[in-house]
Amino acid sequence: MANSIYPIYEKVKGNIQKVIVGKSNVIDLMLISLFCRGHMLVEDVPGTGKTMLVKSLAASIDCESKRVQFTPDLLPSDITGINFFNMKTSEFEFVPGPVFSNILIADEINRATPKTQSGLLECMEELQTTIDGKTYKLAEPFMVVATQNPVENMGVFPLPEAQLDRFLIKMSMDYPTHEEGVNILERFSVTSPLDTLKPVVTAADIKAAQEALPKVFVHKDIMSYIVSLVEATRSFESVVLGVSPRGAQALMKVAKGFAAIDNRDYVMPDDVKKAALPVLTHRIMLTSSAKIKLNAAKNVITEIVEQVAVPTESSLGWSAR
Repeated sequence: MANSIYPIYEKVKGNIQKVIVGKSNVIDLMLISLFCRGHMLVEDVPGTGKTMLVKSLAASIDCESKRVQFTPDLLPSDITGINFFNMKTSEFEFVPGPVFSNILIADEINRATPKTQSGLLECMEELQTTIDGKTYKLAEPFMVVATQNPVENMGVFPLPEAQLDRFLIKMSMDYPTHEEGVNILERFSVTSPLDTLKPVVTAADIKAAQEALPKVFVHKDIMSYIVSLVEATRSFESVVLGVSPRGAQALMKVAKGFAAIDNRDYVMPDDVKKAALPVLTHRIMLTSSAKIKLNAAKNVITEIVEQVAVPTESSLGWSAR
């Protein structure tokens, strides 16, 4: 049940907050993505703490984590692994790549070419990778947390829609407030607290939370609400391509995650509303004229959430449980 997830959530979040100042909602989204067996894309300008956030998560869990710095000359085999010929044994040997870990930090993913980005598709969707015709299973839990700079920066390759759809959540760090900025300077003035961060949960704990999350109850009226939101994206004037059924499933998963970290075992409409922006904004394709507007995708999803009727207990005659 959700109650078994909450203690794990509290431990990990508290540990991450020893390093990261503020950003409570960002940490929540990252942990929800982990509990949902999903992957997360963090987009923002350099220096806002994207990589530090992911490193703090990896350090809080007693599991294997690896980091790949994506560059234009990176090859798919640099991520998945290669078969090389051993001159001593006269045989080919498999050398596993960094995807054979529990948490993969894909730093500045949009600096690599689309060919290299596509090397992660099978890993993220099917928890396996195929190399020279042989399929290898990945460890569980497995999560890719990718960071990227905004596409308007020079030297980047925008992620194709198929790659974007593999990410359960996309979010931004945003700049800290003035007070948070002062706290950051104080916290990092002598040493980095990340250097002394210790694991507070095991990989088995995370796997248990992942197995418990699907048991969070979702009423049929809430499911109907989720489908209505998704359908509204397909008929919105400035949207060329709306959210797919996979996007609807992602929205329900993340809504369950919000319920679980609120120590509930049932989903409320507010959970769906909170999940809408991080889950749906990167799953819609806008018209050329709409794209040029600031925060266009966010504004579209926000408007849809405001327009679609919300199920209520009094009007529809259902109880949350």
